[in-house]
Amino acid sequence: MRKLFAVLGCMCALGACDKHDPILPGVRTSVFNHANIKVENKNITDIPTNEIVFNNDNCPYTQDNANVIRNGDKKLFSGFPTKNTVAADKKPICSGKYIYAGLTTGEVVKINTTNRNIVWIADVFRPSNMTGGAPVVDIIAPIVPVKNAIFAGGLGDAFCKINATSGVKQWCVNIGVAVPFVITENYSFVVATDDNLYAIANKDGAVYWNTPVQQQAKPTLDGKYIVVGREKVEIATGNIAE
Repeated sequence: MRKLFAVLGCMCALGACDKHDPILPGVRTSVFNHANIKVENKNITDIPTNEIVFNNDNCPYTQDNANVIRNGDKKLFSGFPTKNTVAADKKPICSGKYIYAGLTTGEVVKINTTNRNIVWIADVFRPSNMTGGAPVVDIIAPIVPVKNAIFAGGLGDAFCKINATSGVKQWCVNIGVAVPFVITENYSFVVATDDNLYAIANKDGAVYWNTPVQQQAKPTLDGKYIVVGREKVEIATGNIAE
């Protein structure tokens, strides 16, 4: 019983700790350098022309809401199950001999499929959400690998760019994410759980602009616009098109 309380106490402090996870291996690092989102209200002058799309159709691995990953009947990974989850179709991302998966416990994990070793695990949640801020920290939006980076957003109020080799978070923006997002060469376009569309610079996580939208839906790239539901948003300014 004493061990159980010790484990539960560590779980509550995961986001704020800079140490090894008692449940999953890996070094924990702070997600945010500051508490609030700074919107710079800057125009985008280099309008993106293409969305970066990752084809994961041939990835054979499956994942359930209890954080168990399988290859057919063979169990590859078993994470810590949580009682509070959001029903969603989750699927790991294949990249060579590695897979990346977003967990209901608010982390992204990289696994070596040849030996089932965990390479790294990265928190994608605001630390206060593990101590009563929010009961659900699932990562339900598909994660997107781009070159040597992983883009991931979760319900624990975080959208992050993670180094794919080391698992170190390059930056995080303090927004919750429940729907797929658009990644282009230089910018990410993310509809957040606060009903805003955010334009985020991939280089440093700077928020160029944000604008309220009527629907939480996957944004799509359409010329000089980002389309969310029936609304068109100008990429340059973030203004709703008339």
